[in-house]
Amino acid sequence: MRKFLFRFLAFILMLGIIGFVAFAYIGDLSPVRAERSVPVTIDLE
Repeated sequence: MRKFLFRFLAFILMLGIIGFVAFAYIGDLSPVRAERSVPVTIDLE
């Protein structure tokens, strides 16, 4: 039973490491940057 549990934990750990590395390379969630100019009117009364 211990051997099975050790194999299972090692398998889960390897899946987690592979998932973490895949997310680091593929999962780029940074926003797209673009310059934007918006005209603003100031009413000074």
